[in-house]
Amino acid sequence: MNGTPQIQFLNRKTPPHITTLVILSALPALSMTLFLPSLPNMTEFFQTDYRIIQLSVAFYLVFNAIMHVIVGPISDYYGRRPVVLWGIILFIIATFGCVLATTVEIFLFFRMAQAIIVTGMVLSRAVVRDMYSAAESASVIGYVTMGMAVAPMIAPILGGFLDELFGWQASLSLLILFGVITLGITYYDLGETLPRSKSNIWLQFKEYPELFKSQRFWGYCLVAACASGVFFSFLGGAPFVGSEIFNLSPSAVGIYFGLTAVGYMTGNFISGKYSTRIGINKMILVGCAILLLGPVGPILSALAGFNHPMSFFGFAVMMGVGNGMILPNATAGMLSVRPHLAGTASGIGGAIMIGIGSGLSALAGSLLTIESGPYPLYFIMLISVLASIFIALYVVHRDRQQSQKKFG
Repeated sequence: MNGTPQIQFLNRKTPPHITTLVILSALPALSMTLFLPSLPNMTEFFQTDYRIIQLSVAFYLVFNAIMHVIVGPISDYYGRRPVVLWGIILFIIATFGCVLATTVEIFLFFRMAQAIIVTGMVLSRAVVRDMYSAAESASVIGYVTMGMAVAPMIAPILGGFLDELFGWQASLSLLILFGVITLGITYYDLGETLPRSKSNIWLQFKEYPELFKSQRFWGYCLVAACASGVFFSFLGGAPFVGSEIFNLSPSAVGIYFGLTAVGYMTGNFISGKYSTRIGINKMILVGCAILLLGPVGPILSALAGFNHPMSFFGFAVMMGVGNGMILPNATAGMLSVRPHLAGTASGIGGAIMIGIGSGLSALAGSLLTIESGPYPLYFIMLISVLASIFIALYVVHRDRQQSQKKFG
């Protein structure tokens, strides 16, 4: 960021501090994972079936995907700051609704509305692209998401203990507090990083085809979507596997969930340190190879007769490492296709990623039963990894073809 003013925390007249960007990315992750250990107890509280309460994950992801599509173009027109601030305010209101819900239908409605907080995740990436070059943004996004990984690492552990001590509403009440803190920090630190567009807002949506015509954009989007689909199917099925297959308590499920975030943070650190030097395509390929261990390890362990939580959650660490290497680099690739549409690209790419993820999450939750064991989840994860590898190889192939045409 050569030539820019010195960054001062809580001074919105200077570029936003990386701490603010981490917090904006962390709150959506926190909202997604904090209450997961409580799903079995919430099923009992609302007197419903696990498959119904598990829709709180799938519905959240669906609305999350819709918001990705809307938020990008709106922020490209109105600017990043007002969209982020209103997103946080509406998230706080929706979380109050979840805490006060008396029926599963009311809870699912407000849970879906909580997904408005995705504005923080989408626009923190767009803010990075506003300020940095394509090569630098992969490293910066890696560091931002490395810090963000602390939230899902701690959240399930904290959520599990809060559930056992005070009930499932406690973790959601904590989200309200975090939302208020995030609102204050963002208000004072995040200035506008994108000059307001003079074009009509509907023209922002009409620029979608410019991105849709790019094979590179689609390639990076689908690599990210399939790779993150492994994680989202894990989110949808792991609480059931932990509680029903391995007979773990909510707090124990939370602790095992935290292992995944350790891996994700490690992968983000590797991205932050080496992406600029090695290149985003090579980092994606290495990440895909590591990601493959996520489902292959549990399948081989099950075939060998190992029946311990670490035979599943232990290999999920490698899933985290792989995703931590793939997602920052695939995101940087998406945003570099059309830099002037960084917000739109971030939104559309995120929508595709979350849309596929929500489908896999719902599928995993619907197929798992005591009789089936964990195998439906394992094979959903495996298919998603193989798809990401195939698409990543195609992206590399297309890049080589373009290089040969350019220099041949």
